[in-house]
Amino acid sequence: MTAHLTPATITRLEKAAVDNGFDQELPRQGDWLGFASTQAPLRLWLSAFSDAVFIAALSQAHVARALGEYGTTVVSPLPTGAAAGRSVVDIPALHRLVRRAFQLSRTLPDELLNQFAKQTATLPRSTEAERLVVQRVGQDVFRAGLLDYWDGRCAVTGLAVPDLLRASHIKPWAACASDAERLDVFNGLLLAPHLDAAFDRGFITVADNGQVIVSSRLSDHDRKLLALDVPLRVDRLAPGHRSYLAWHRTEEFKA
Repeated sequence: MTAHLTPATITRLEKAAVDNGFDQELPRQGDWLGFASTQAPLRLWLSAFSDAVFIAALSQAHVARALGEYGTTVVSPLPTGAAAGRSVVDIPALHRLVRRAFQLSRTLPDELLNQFAKQTATLPRSTEAERLVVQRVGQDVFRAGLLDYWDGRCAVTGLAVPDLLRASHIKPWAACASDAERLDVFNGLLLAPHLDAAFDRGFITVADNGQVIVSSRLSDHDRKLLALDVPLRVDRLAPGHRSYLAWHRTEEFKA
């Protein structure tokens, strides 16, 4: 295929990058426009082969693998520095792809741990009060990461009011063996307040297929009041969630 980069197409590609977090321009490679971000480690290249084929090349293979529902894999030659590519059929889809790639790059695979380490490198940890300050920083980093990963929506209901959403650890902070576990984006669900409370107290848990399981300790009346009387599920579960969910089902869930 021959690239189709008219001035109008270049403007549309630049807008897709800038509007979705890529605020730095990289040197152009032939028909590939390059971008980077001051907020994420991912580098991005965009091109177009017609008015209906738009391609994003990504520098991080793990981000590309997590974009399975966004477009199709590109096997044609990619720009230098790219690990993988995805193609979509229109500009709105390109915006969604680029935005999701930006979000994932800020959280995978251990980006939250890296942010936490940088923000707490000079903080003392001698007293309990000092350790609580460090923990608060970690919790703030974790919440920001979950907002990115779950696209600002409750993982179950789709509620999209960030101020109402809770960053719920699957394996609690105190039970984690390391900061790597505490800051692992797969050790968390972004939940509406009532679901966060039920999950935290073990009245609901989640199966590996995403199905929400409700404890028999909740009566039919209580289930109805909590809107747990209908089938619920978590979308976008990844393999990384499974070990934490297994822990929750064994250690926290009131079976």
